[in-house]
Amino acid sequence: MTQELELRLLPEIAEQSDRLTEYISKSKKISLPDITHIEILNHSIDARQKTVFVNLKVRVYINEEFIEQQIHLPDYPDVKNSKEVIVIGAGPAGLFSALELIGSGLKPIVLERGKDVKSRPKDLQNINAHHIVDEDSNYCFGEGGAGTYSDGKLYTRSKKRGNVRRILELLVGFGANPNILIEAHPHIGTNKLPSIVRKMRETIQERGGEVHFNQRVTDLILEGDSIKGVVTKNGDRFLSDKVILATGHSARDIFELLHHKGIEIHLKPLAIGVRVEHKQSLIDSIQYSCEDRGPFLPPSPYSIVKQIQGRGVYSFCMCPGGVIAACATKPGEIVTNGWSSSRRARPTANSGIVVELRQEDFLTFQKYGPLAAMEFQKEIEQKAWIAGGKTQTAPATRLADFVEGKISADLPKTSYPPGITSADLSSVLPKFVMKALQNGFKEFNKSMRGYLTNEAVVHAPETRTSSPVSIPRDPETLEHIRVKGLYPCGEGAGYAGGIVSAAMDGIRCAQACAVSI
Repeated sequence: MTQELELRLLPEIAEQSDRLTEYISKSKKISLPDITHIEILNHSIDARQKTVFVNLKVRVYINEEFIEQQIHLPDYPDVKNSKEVIVIGAGPAGLFSALELIGSGLKPIVLERGKDVKSRPKDLQNINAHHIVDEDSNYCFGEGGAGTYSDGKLYTRSKKRGNVRRILELLVGFGANPNILIEAHPHIGTNKLPSIVRKMRETIQERGGEVHFNQRVTDLILEGDSIKGVVTKNGDRFLSDKVILATGHSARDIFELLHHKGIEIHLKPLAIGVRVEHKQSLIDSIQYSCEDRGPFLPPSPYSIVKQIQGRGVYSFCMCPGGVIAACATKPGEIVTNGWSSSRRARPTANSGIVVELRQEDFLTFQKYGPLAAMEFQKEIEQKAWIAGGKTQTAPATRLADFVEGKISADLPKTSYPPGITSADLSSVLPKFVMKALQNGFKEFNKSMRGYLTNEAVVHAPETRTSSPVSIPRDPETLEHIRVKGLYPCGEGAGYAGGIVSAAMDGIRCAQACAVSI
């Protein structure tokens, strides 16, 4: 027989199988030899009180053999000779839409402006070591998109828009750790993601789909109000009356192309701020209320939001035991983001701390119409590049100095590979963003005592929190409201915010495309 239990345990009991078995035996009065296996169904950490607990949902096998359920990929058909659908972008939305198209008997033609996942690291190293930015191959562009070199967070609030479990099971089928199926806040880690992305692409190719790298789309072929194909930078033409546009939130040239061709897009307010790095041990001590988290608790994340004069100021993409990354997509700009490996073992923690923007914040850029928020982004990134000495060296300041409006006399070394330089961040950030952040950090410190310290470092700027535009689509067909056969998809179109939600939207667009065919 089996018995399901919900348990609230100290970490040293929950994280050691022998002690967990003994605890269940004693507390539930089950003979120890009769417990043949304990299967963890859900795992989460509750650090809201001074004593940290681990919440477990388990299935106890009592005198019964445990047979592990294997996760298998779908039996995808061969679509080599099937109707073709163009997918622009090989990020999570693009890859999952391609797989769903194959499952529906359609042949995806995936066009990716960047390089394959094996070739991307050389260009990342050029950014980090030589301050050279390749517009088509960087942290945002290339196989797997921005998600490949991220923390690999897999939790989302968008559960009503798709099957999260299905996304996670597919990732496990492609090589992710099965623990992502049980963790409350699962993540994969940037060291594990490349091989998963490669296996997804290989499956697409093995089943008859095509994946083309170094193929930046530069034009859309239209006939009246219908799409008929695309043209790439190389001059190649790919023809289809079904195109899934899954380019990601940093494909500014695509937004400009749509606007230039009169294809309706809308300004979308986003959030902008900085990326702050603390010692992970400090964050652990604050979150776990202890001097040392010990061997049974993971590096602690944090999530915090405050209202400052009617604006949200909040943490974004927090990376425990992580690294701050140089994420510019064009020369002459600086962009920061963060990532962690699967073990989150680095000694530093970083998080974007960003300010919610409103429609009226872009009035000085209104001549750009729906691209006003994008131009707002660009101006901040270009100012950061100038403040950093016209390299990828990021302008920075110590956190307490930032709050007091000071320029730091010196800076500690941080995880940001190109390096940092002390600067007046008021020359980079708009005044109202600076003020909101300064007051926000003061409020953060009330909730997280010790957070506001000069041992922490503020890096500027954090600007790519989401797409600066939304691309309107019909809520039923998911086609663009004006262009038949064009399916705006994922983060770049304004319909997702992270790996899982982008993957779910990719699947939805592929399904809608299949239904229309």
